[in-house]
Amino acid sequence: MQNKKKILILYTGGTIGMDYTIDGLKPVVGLFNSQIQALDILRDVDISINEYEHLIDSSEINISHWQKIIIDIANNYDSFDGFVIIHGTDTMAYTASILSFALRGLDKPVILTGSQLPLVHRRSDGWNNVIDAVVAASQDDLHEVAIAFNSKLLRGCRAQKVSTYRFFGFDSVDEEPLAEFGIQINWFTKRWFKANNFNLTPILPKDIKVLDLSLRPGFTTEFIAHTLNNTKLDAVVLQTYGSGNIPMHNTILIEAIRSAIARGVIIVNITQVIEGRVSGDYASSCLNGLGIISGCDMTIEATLAKLTILLSSDISREKIKKLISKNLVGELTE
Repeated sequence: MQNKKKILILYTGGTIGMDYTIDGLKPVVGLFNSQIQALDILRDVDISINEYEHLIDSSEINISHWQKIIIDIANNYDSFDGFVIIHGTDTMAYTASILSFALRGLDKPVILTGSQLPLVHRRSDGWNNVIDAVVAASQDDLHEVAIAFNSKLLRGCRAQKVSTYRFFGFDSVDEEPLAEFGIQINWFTKRWFKANNFNLTPILPKDIKVLDLSLRPGFTTEFIAHTLNNTKLDAVVLQTYGSGNIPMHNTILIEAIRSAIARGVIIVNITQVIEGRVSGDYASSCLNGLGIISGCDMTIEATLAKLTILLSSDISREKIKKLISKNLVGELTE
């Protein structure tokens, strides 16, 4: 008889385990655990649940929460075949991206999931999401962080929250799903991240000063220039127009960018557009001469996470700059 897969569920909070109160939805200690005991699929796997002492709404997520999740996975890594993280949807894509880079060298699945409606709601999407997450976490050859949501398995560092009111809460516009859960499960294994070697060396994110600045016509451009000139920063993600375009004739902005880069600030260029990547097709998108680094087709969540983890590592800034445009965990198309 085949041994059951051992899966550790880290329950951090989120809508899935909340209940309705006079003040609105709130986390309830023990509710998630009691609800999912009814799932038949749990009989096929050996489940352990670590419910966090302080359950959080995911809008409260911070560096210390990410550190705890990473430490809990690292400390239990050799004892389990896979991991499921129950998480609120608001910042799930940010956490998935952080974990993708922090757990580089992973050779076991780490699957995040949650729900748009709590399990206590009779129409909750949480039931199927948890089942799909557990099934994905049981796959031997899945070696990455992913999000299981609305019958799809999405690469963690490619996913974004796209809806607040539909069960179709997440999507991965520039990357096809890793799996689709229907009557039959379609495992798209050719899309799964393939590493040359697996050597998990977890990196804890530090309080890195990374800022997301998005270009807009008008005053916002002046604000960005002022921020670059007057804020102590480690890195900036500059969300630009279209294929990576900026107003090259705006001398105040250009000089602010040059000055920031001269001071050692890393500036990464990604597009504001939902689908696609930055390119050098236009004169206004040829930014290498300014010292700006292409973020290719990375999401804002992945770019912020990549900068945070790389700057938390013991490597030089010059090497970090080279790694930004390099595909490390499936986050970009080179």
